[in-house]
Amino acid sequence: MIAAFILVSAVSNAFTSDEQSPSAPTSSEAQQTAVPSESPSSDVSESAAAPSETAEPTKTAEPTKTAEPTKTATPKTTETTGQTNARKSAESYLAYSSFSRTGLIDQLLYEDFSRADAEYAVDAVDANWKVQAAGSAEDYLAYSAFSRSGLVDQLLYEGYTSSEAEYGVASTNADWNVQADKSAKSYLEYSSFSRQGLIDQLKYEGFSQSQAEYGVSQNGY
Repeated sequence: MIAAFILVSAVSNAFTSDEQSPSAPTSSEAQQTAVPSESPSSDVSESAAAPSETAEPTKTAEPTKTAEPTKTATPKTTETTGQTNARKSAESYLAYSSFSRTGLIDQLLYEDFSRADAEYAVDAVDANWKVQAAGSAEDYLAYSAFSRSGLVDQLLYEGYTSSEAEYGVASTNADWNVQADKSAKSYLEYSSFSRQGLIDQLKYEGFSQSQAEYGVSQNGY
């Protein structure tokens, strides 16, 4: 009877122990439990890590062009009555004859203009005095024969500068042998000369030895 009671107690304790101890989870259940839930912070990190688009730089405005300064009108010179008349007279002389600067001033002084008005007028016409010298040289050669040096001296006498006279004579492109011929002929028309006397006369006029001999030979010697 005592042995039966001990057996019943042992069986009862074993049954009670099985009900109270929880069953161990299976391997599949453990794997499902181990999978962590997605962290919401990962979305936040990805959102924060994405760079924002850089704004395009603004274009620098082109510099404005500086306005050009306006040109100041040159005031017209007011002439006195005397200056106007002297200028018109100077223009009239140059329209039909050639003058040096000093020659034209002297001509206006001869016309009783004041020196101040005469000088103003001659400068106001703005003549090219080298061109005037060339015109004077042509005029002299048109009615008389000259050696080169004789024509230069004549222009200097007319008031041209040395450079103006040299320019004027050179511009004629004269043949000085021909001029010696004409000069010899002119002397023989109103006077008698020996050959040597005529050569000497032409040399005195500024012709070279060869030019003088050519001129004399063209006139019977």
